[in-house]
Amino acid sequence: MASNATMPPVCGLMLSSNPGLTDCLAVTLSPDAAPFIPLPPEGVPFSSVSDAGVQFARCSSKLRSLRVGDPANLKTELNLLFDQLISENYKNNFHSNISIRPEDVCALLVHASRLVSLSQEHLVIKLCQLTHHLLNQLQVIVEEHTLDVLVNYTIRGLSTCSPWTHSEILLALSTLVYGNGPKCHKYLSELLGDGGVLLRFSFPSHADMEVCHAALTCMANLCLGVPGQQPLEERYRNVCFKVLLEALQAPKPPNTDDLLYSTVVLGALKGLQCCLSGGKWRFGGGDELGSLLAALKRLMFQGAPGVCVEWPSVLYPVPLPQYEGLPKPPDTPKESPGPGKATGNKKRKSRGKGKKTGGTDEKPEDDREECEGGGGGGGGGGGGGEVWSKAAPPSPYPAWGMVSSDSEFSDAEGGAQNKLRLYHGRVRQAALHCLLGVVKGVEKRALYGYWSSFVPEAPTGGPPPLTLITVILKDPSPKVRACALQTLSALLDGSRQFLGVAEDTASPRTSFTPFSVAVATAIRELHRALCLALLAEASAHTLTQVIKCLAHLVCNVPYHRLRPGLLGPLWRQIRPYVRHRDVNVRVSVLTLYGALVSTQAPLPEVQLLLRQPGGGAGTGGHTPQEPALSWRQREAAPSPSPGRSAHTAQTHTPSGPRTPGEGEGAEQNAAPWLLQLCIALVTQPREDQLEGEGGGANSLEPSPVRLEALQVLAHLVRGYFSLAQVCLCELGQVSAHCLGEVDPSIQLHGTKLLEELGTGVIQQHRAESSVPESARVPIGQVVQFWSEVLSGPLNGALQSEQHPTLQTSACDTLSSILPLAFTKLPDKIQMMCITVLLGLTYSDNSLVKAAAVRALGVYILFPCLREDVMFVADTANTILTALDDRSPNVRAKAAWSLGNLTDTLIVNMECVGVDFQEELSDMLLLKMLQSATKASSDKDRVKSNAVRALGNLLHFLRYGQLSRPLFQRPLEEAVHALVQTVQSDATMKVRWNACYALGNAFRNSALPLDSAPWSDDAFSALCGVVTSCKNFKVRIKAAAALSVPAQRSAYGGAGRFGRVWGSLATALEHSEDTHDFLEYRYCASLRHTLSHALTHLLSLSQSQDVPGLGASLAGEEGRGIREHLVKYLSGGEVRGGGGAPEGGGGRGGG
Repeated sequence: MASNATMPPVCGLMLSSNPGLTDCLAVTLSPDAAPFIPLPPEGVPFSSVSDAGVQFARCSSKLRSLRVGDPANLKTELNLLFDQLISENYKNNFHSNISIRPEDVCALLVHASRLVSLSQEHLVIKLCQLTHHLLNQLQVIVEEHTLDVLVNYTIRGLSTCSPWTHSEILLALSTLVYGNGPKCHKYLSELLGDGGVLLRFSFPSHADMEVCHAALTCMANLCLGVPGQQPLEERYRNVCFKVLLEALQAPKPPNTDDLLYSTVVLGALKGLQCCLSGGKWRFGGGDELGSLLAALKRLMFQGAPGVCVEWPSVLYPVPLPQYEGLPKPPDTPKESPGPGKATGNKKRKSRGKGKKTGGTDEKPEDDREECEGGGGGGGGGGGGGEVWSKAAPPSPYPAWGMVSSDSEFSDAEGGAQNKLRLYHGRVRQAALHCLLGVVKGVEKRALYGYWSSFVPEAPTGGPPPLTLITVILKDPSPKVRACALQTLSALLDGSRQFLGVAEDTASPRTSFTPFSVAVATAIRELHRALCLALLAEASAHTLTQVIKCLAHLVCNVPYHRLRPGLLGPLWRQIRPYVRHRDVNVRVSVLTLYGALVSTQAPLPEVQLLLRQPGGGAGTGGHTPQEPALSWRQREAAPSPSPGRSAHTAQTHTPSGPRTPGEGEGAEQNAAPWLLQLCIALVTQPREDQLEGEGGGANSLEPSPVRLEALQVLAHLVRGYFSLAQVCLCELGQVSAHCLGEVDPSIQLHGTKLLEELGTGVIQQHRAESSVPESARVPIGQVVQFWSEVLSGPLNGALQSEQHPTLQTSACDTLSSILPLAFTKLPDKIQMMCITVLLGLTYSDNSLVKAAAVRALGVYILFPCLREDVMFVADTANTILTALDDRSPNVRAKAAWSLGNLTDTLIVNMECVGVDFQEELSDMLLLKMLQSATKASSDKDRVKSNAVRALGNLLHFLRYGQLSRPLFQRPLEEAVHALVQTVQSDATMKVRWNACYALGNAFRNSALPLDSAPWSDDAFSALCGVVTSCKNFKVRIKAAAALSVPAQRSAYGGAGRFGRVWGSLATALEHSEDTHDFLEYRYCASLRHTLSHALTHLLSLSQSQDVPGLGASLAGEEGRGIREHLVKYLSGGEVRGGGGAPEGGGGRGGG
């Protein structure tokens, strides 16, 4: 090398672009100097500079310095630079502190595309490989200018270059359009229009399957939705969908490699997932949905040994047996094997050196998919009109679980077979993922007709059908089984309307099977199959999915309409898994227990299970112990750790917190086993610490387990309070323990448990409660409970401004105190509760403010507070301020509280009398009337309680107030607001409350109904609703309001009286005319209320009214009215029409 060697171009470029770099060079460049390495950016240690980053910078600078008009060695230079850039691994060698900027990558590729002409096909290939390599490994989404340049380049390349280049060009195109589908609008017609580039290459009949796969991948990436971006245009998504579906439906071309064909199918499935991921999908007419489901069902069993089925091309949504062909007759074996031996399988021999004991157990779970025998299918618990495997003798293990001997094929053949099995497993997994997308993207009702294709029905004695249960029980891949479980969970989620028709409590019929019985039988089959899967599953991840699927099933099944016996075996079977080594399994088990104690609570069967000592463990429930282990557990069950009990090793679950009452009989009146278990999980340290788990010897359960245990406790208290009340004080201590912790999530669930406890006590002490006095929690114990709670860490939660959700829940807890117990609490505690709530109504957080306002709306109903004029005034002012809040949620809660406050005014008026009315400020009442009138024009959530408050206020005002000029205009506006609401198109609940409010106002004898101009409007509105409203409950309340005035003068002159009578008579005559079948249940109640109103008018009628009444009751036209009135007076009509306004006086909070 010459002594005056010049610096490479990259060095000169780096020096010129970074002047500070020259200051760092203390030596003169010479042949003997060390190779030049650019310095890293400031703040990054020199050791963190990766080789890939340096190589990219060097090659990028050199490449970008090249020009099209350079000498003839340009092609060689490009070839060399492309090779160097492609050879680097940017994914692994790239340090987190050194980033190759996306704009540098884009600039490099754009410049390279200008240097490489489409006639230089070898360089085109390398440029496409470089594009895919850089964008894929560096996770770069190209910007719009680069996208335009490179997409145009690839499209021109597909049109002009030789066919052998197309697969690489399409691969580069697929990487470019990844997540950029909407940005490619300029080229979508060229790609997906009539005769588009991608359409030419995407058919499976294409000569080159790799090209077909690359084209399908392009379509998938075009359809891929990116959060925050508009999806691909619908017409182009439909084009892609049809092409991808055709690719799945097309038969495999002859002489095509199975492995290559599987990659094409995988590409099509990925594309369909991308199409379906953009929200609810609207399928076209015809059999498009059925065709897709048929293709997906076929691919669910791709490569499954023994599945010999003529698959239908379309599934039809009819409740008939599916059009799946009969199975091909299996080959008859020459010899009948002895019991316990598999057909046609030699004894497995090990090759090479002997394996270590337990080597199978140590193999990673992901590798099982690659090494286990072929696809899955058939139904150990269920099944199909198709045969999963060939005839085999009875055996405790599935026949497909025994892989053929290694000696049956050579090493090369074995590797190919294993690879093909792996790809078949991936196809099955992708098909299930795609089916999951269909389930989530299609309306539930549209899928109900296809359930029988994917969910097993009653066993008929013939071959079981191929369904999702078949995959769950038989597929050798835990990933595929998990996908099938996720799909089944999605089907079950939200299916309560469909499964709710199930019923099998009546005696069975022999002539035909009602639909309700068929659904009930399918539910029982699901229970049986999933319980089998629970026993058979060894993979912790898949086991979690099994239990979650059971939880979805339990949440949607109407067990009160089914014969008992489904929940008991499941309850006992899942108990050992509470001590499983995997945290997710333990959490899912608690989720399932939560579903069991919350669904249609209280269920007699669950009550019995809760009362049984030790959770019913000794009543015949199966546990996954060693003799009953499935083939999966026998193969995958790890050896017990030293020091672990034998029982723990057998059950394949860790012995976590010791179950209270385990091994010893508990008395019937003791706390339920599940409740004690959850308390132990929340508060007690684990007795054994599993390997790999952090924490000391006395560490508690992981947070997810404790949170789920707290939720189970809340469900238990809500649904089975009579069983949980024996531990009231202990549960209070658990809540206090949680509130004293640092984790806000634990604190939050502790307050929610307190709220459920308070609500349970309130429900038990209601006047209409059926719980006998002797079985209720004594008032003294309730007072002690709340005294301890309110003197403990709950105060800290109320003042936790950094956790507004916790503050909100703490406010809800304060509102769940039994009113009688609140009266007996010490004065300082009462004052603390009121002061805190009044202060929190000024919180900056709308959730906290809404909860505090709602709690005040509960407190205003307490007997010890409602007569306190000062408290009523303070609460009223606070509520009126909240009614002007910007948050709709705050306004809704404030309106509900205002309704409760005005209910209190009516109660005080009736109980205390005029003294209370006189003590309350007239100006405050005027403000309340004006605020309620304003709120009646708000959203329906606010309006429903605002009109309730208006009715109460109009009932409460005294003559002295109504006669004051200050009240005249607000009074007219209030009545006008009620009339408008009655006549509006608001929800029926709002109109119902408005009718009730007018009736409530009519009770005030001080209102000038006979002379006020607004009274005609009020009566006309009610008359119109009673004859024309579609909702019978609104009609009932309007009729009840018309019967409220106790004086004839309130109905005005004979003309108005006659109009009211005529409206009621017409409504009675047409009381059965409705287009909504659901309204028929209110017909009797409507007739009763109308008859009561008519008889009330008859009792008030005067001489001037008789001619009109006589004409109405005379002749054939009045015959029906006379019959109804006679029936009513004789006691034959059903009583109805009363009731408080909806949303009023309760604890729901609007």
